[in-house]
This record gives sequence, structure tokens and C-alpha cells, in this order.
Amino acid sequence: MTFTPTSFAPSVYLERLHKAQSIVASTGIDLLIVGTGADFAYLTGSWMSSHERLTALVVPAQGDCRVLAPQTDYQDLFSSPLGEIGVEIRGWKDGEDPYRSAVEGMAKPERIALGSSLTADHVLRFQQLLSHAEFSLATYALAELFMSKDAAEIAELSKAGAAIDAVHDAVPQLLQAGLTEAQVAAQLHEKILREHAEVDFVIVGSGPNGANPHHSFSDRVMEHGDPVVVDIGGTLPSGYHSDCTRTYIVGGDLDAAPAGFTQAYDVLLKAQAAGRAQAIAGSTASEVDEVTRRIISDAGFGEYFVHRTGHGIGLSTHEEPFIMRGNEVVLQPGMAFSIEPGIYMPGQWGMRLEDIVVVGDAECICLNDGPRELR
Repeated sequence: MTFTPTSFAPSVYLERLHKAQSIVASTGIDLLIVGTGADFAYLTGSWMSSHERLTALVVPAQGDCRVLAPQTDYQDLFSSPLGEIGVEIRGWKDGEDPYRSAVEGMAKPERIALGSSLTADHVLRFQQLLSHAEFSLATYALAELFMSKDAAEIAELSKAGAAIDAVHDAVPQLLQAGLTEAQVAAQLHEKILREHAEVDFVIVGSGPNGANPHHSFSDRVMEHGDPVVVDIGGTLPSGYHSDCTRTYIVGGDLDAAPAGFTQAYDVLLKAQAAGRAQAIAGSTASEVDEVTRRIISDAGFGEYFVHRTGHGIGLSTHEEPFIMRGNEVVLQPGMAFSIEPGIYMPGQWGMRLEDIVVVGDAECICLNDGPRELR
């Protein structure tokens, strides 16, 4: 059965469309065109897919929005929130020109922003049709809208945080010497589905496999005292995602961990706590990355922290804002993202500690409440 996320009330999408149109107008864009995917779902409440046929939301700086979809699929849109908020739903037949229909009757656009999910075949057709226009990526124009979560979104992300915390609660009992990573991953898959509508990913990286940040799982047999990175996530019925990482020791015997491991983990704890403390309104994404990275570097592990500190999360597991060097986005209340520093010693072990946080005025709200200490 195909999983179809549920929608919020139609009024939520009407407000989002009004905000999108306001941003389009204020940034000097004449026309916004968004293809199917997370951005389309955010603005319309629909996760429909029309495969190679064009489906698009068209938002002019002034005037009425419209959604264009092939007649093989467009009837589904009438049962989505779009059917209740007065957005024109226009169908097109094979053999017709959907690109011309998308912009037909609208003022001649000079600046057009395209959603990132539109594939090259669609982009090129719009460029051929509107050869006089200047094209840009809509991601940047609408970043403020997508990054700052509204109350309904924060409520769903909070549910997602609690759901994945419940799965992590069971992990220490699953990590038994003699079991393979794959056997543990299979059990985690089942537990994620008890709390979520879909499994997004399962990482069980034991011993040297933990040094690969995006290792999934393998047939490696876990041994007593092995460090294990467990990074798991799922999708709620609303389409919002969870993502949380903890590091464990097989058997729970910290004295059996590799030499220097627990000392390095103390550094990781301090770095992650510093990142959470910095995640307040007015800080920049790069400043959050810097405080976590500095602590790890000062302890001598800088070259082994090989990825950004975090990523935004919502209807996509990875989205803006990206918490990394060079990203000078100023954090605003409601922005939601991970803080997940790691240390990875090639051929030996890895460790990562990840929570999802929401930016507040004076402090961040942490959506994961599970223990952060080594277990």
C-alpha cells in the first residue's frame, strides 16, 4: 500500500499561499512555479505525483494562483485542501502544451523562480517558452517561508521527536554480543513502524563501521564493548520526519570500550551541548557549527569531525537551514534543525550525538528527550 500523508486544515494552506505570494512580490519575482514534492505539499497539502507529466503550482506576484496537472491525475486534487480554498485546478491532456497552459493569461513575466523538484526536461521547456525571462531557483526566495515552522508543524515535529525517542529507549536491550548489525536493524525497522507510518532509514554502525557516518548496516557480528552508532528516522502520518542519533556500547560496559573512547565521548557531549546553547534567535547557522567544531578541534579531534553540524527538517528529512561553515543565515524563532556533531576514527570507531531543536528567543527547544550519556 502506498503511504499518503494526511493534510492540515485548508486554511493552513491558504495562509501559506498568501505568504508565498507576498514573498514573491516583495523579492521582485513575477512568477513562482513549483513542481511536485515537499515544497508542493507544503503549499497545497497534496503529495500527488504525475511521473514525467508536468504537475505544477503557479504563484504570480499578483493575481490568482493555479495548479496544473494531467487529466490522468488531476481529479485527486479536488479532494485535497486545494478543492476548498478556491485555487484554480486546471487539467491538461496528452498532446496539449502544459507549459503554455501554466502561464496562459498571466502578465508577461520577466523574473521566474522555479522549484528545485522540477526536472531538467520541464525547466528547459519553460525556458524555451519564456526565452525573454530571467530564471532563478525558488529555494532561495522562499527559504524564509519553509525554514520557519508554524505552530502546526512544530507540533508534528514534537510528535516525531517523541516517537523516535521511544524507539531509542529499546536500543540498549537490542545491542547484544553475537548479533549482527543487520539483525538489530531488522528489529529497529519494526519498532520504528510501531511509532511512525514509514521507516526513513536505519543506521547501525558497530566498531570500525561506525567511522563511516552514512554506513547503513551489515553482517558484522557485534562484540562486547563495541561502540555502536544508531541513527534512525521515520515519517509520521502528517509527512513530518524524525531523526535522532545516539551512540551505545554493546553490553553497556563502558570499561570494555576501546581505549580513549569514553574520553572522546565526553568531548562530543560538550560540543553538542554548546551547539544547543548557541541555537537561539540572532545567531547564525555558521556560529552554531563553529562552537561545536571548536570544542572538538581544541580536544585534538578536529580532522575527524567530517560533516556539517546539522540540517533543517520538516516535510523533508534534509532541508534548509544547513548548520555549517559559511552559512550566514540568521536563526529565527521556529526554525527546526538537527545538532549532530560526530567524531570518526578511521578503521576504529565512530560516535555521533543528534537532537532536533527548534529555535527560541533565549534558548532552543529540544524535541528529543532521550539520554545523551553513553549507554
